[in-house]
Amino acid sequence: MNTESIAYGLPRLNEPAPAFSAKTTHGDRTLADYKGKWLILFSHPADFTPVCTTEFMGFARNHDKFKSMNCELLGLSIDSIFAHLAWVRSIKQNFDVDIPFPIIEDLKMEVARAYGMIHPGAADTQAVRATFFIDPNGVLRAMVYYPMSNGRSINEFVRLLEALQTSDKYGVATPEAWCPGDKAIVPPPKTVEAMNERIAEGPKQGMEVTDWYFSKKSV
Repeated sequence: MNTESIAYGLPRLNEPAPAFSAKTTHGDRTLADYKGKWLILFSHPADFTPVCTTEFMGFARNHDKFKSMNCELLGLSIDSIFAHLAWVRSIKQNFDVDIPFPIIEDLKMEVARAYGMIHPGAADTQAVRATFFIDPNGVLRAMVYYPMSNGRSINEFVRLLEALQTSDKYGVATPEAWCPGDKAIVPPPKTVEAMNERIAEGPKQGMEVTDWYFSKKSV
């Protein structure tokens, strides 16, 4: 039994994200600073590591896309501000990529523990590759964990954010590999009357009705 996880707890979907106050490469930041915006909070094992470097460049290249979707980015590792600054400078010098988002200094592992980023089976003193989607109301909407050895797909995070925002706006779900422009899934009916109405009237309402529980529509 992992008593450390029990002691600190783990964040849970559709509940308020753990509050934090931290020093970053762009000054002090708190979770409350992002109220009214989406926030993607993501951790990396360590500065000056090759896989993390590719991920940070991927986030940087998609920074404007996230901004256009009312989403801010916030990185984290258990390194000092000075290490973060030196690494950001190194990325600029070696790859000509600017890192436009803040990186949290988490030497005491306070944020990492609050968000369940420390997995002793992977490393006792480093945060695993964890990514958290927090909505404008401060609610945790998605969590994605990757192993230390493998980099994340930033394009997938763009797609997931688009899917979450589409579900919120239209009250729909999204199927596997959904992308903007694809049809979304309409929630299934919950009564016999609604089921019969879906089968009879769904196509007239612009739905693609495969069966009573499986219908799609354009959004």
